[in-house]
Amino acid sequence: MTEPLIVKKSEARENDTKESDLQKSYSEQGYAFPFDILSAEETAHFSAQLAQLETQIDDKTAGYKQQLNYPHVIFKFANQLVRHPKILQHVTQLLGPDVLVWGATFFIKEPHTENYVSWHQDLKYWGLNNDDGQVSAWLALGEVNQENGCMQFIPGSHKGPMLEHIDTPVENNVLSRGQEAQFSSADKEVMHVELAPGQVSFHHGKLLHSSAPNRSNQRRIGLAINYISTSTKQNLVEQDFAMLVAGEDNYHHFTHVPAPQQDLSDDAITWHQRIINAQSKVIYK
Repeated sequence: MTEPLIVKKSEARENDTKESDLQKSYSEQGYAFPFDILSAEETAHFSAQLAQLETQIDDKTAGYKQQLNYPHVIFKFANQLVRHPKILQHVTQLLGPDVLVWGATFFIKEPHTENYVSWHQDLKYWGLNNDDGQVSAWLALGEVNQENGCMQFIPGSHKGPMLEHIDTPVENNVLSRGQEAQFSSADKEVMHVELAPGQVSFHHGKLLHSSAPNRSNQRRIGLAINYISTSTKQNLVEQDFAMLVAGEDNYHHFTHVPAPQQDLSDDAITWHQRIINAQSKVIYK
């Protein structure tokens, strides 16, 4: 007979404090970090999985350059990560018990490269109807610091207006349209989101954020996961896709995507391409 899990009162109070801090920081600043998710062994395992499967990627997984879009649809290990119970524990505190993954991306910066992400607000381009019905988690699979191009946030900018963005497509801008918010960061406080391997940050889709080039000798790898509440709708296209990872979906605003049964299977690749096509329409609309 399995022994019941006993949580000490001190541990329960610590967990409650962490979740309270998460909600307060997220509400006031638009972000919260760092939170420990993966052990050193888990981080090494998932990093090795990514490195191995990167060698198998070809043109049929469109969208891979400095980023690999929707890896949770085609890779079993990435699907495990977006469903990680420690991440979902925090996400459900922000969104409620019923949660979908709308998107996920491996953002990879090679050593001594000029790739960067311009200042932008995600929700400007996502077509979602509820600003507060989403949260992005950014999971570090290695050391992430200022030298290798960590994310940068403008605290509290999620409370302000949605800014005008212009498309400035240049070779080294990782964003699909080279989208850039029209404002000056010179007089703004900038928070540098440094993370240890296995840690995660959370940020609001309206928060101004960016990242600089990798000036270091190490590869910078992060998995960004875009979670939405099941009540959230897509306003810009008739059909959009998402994967249920917590609770139940009583709204059915999105077509449900199945978890991959094996890496890069034909079925998974078909789903992947359907999502690429639909969400490209959203972003470029």
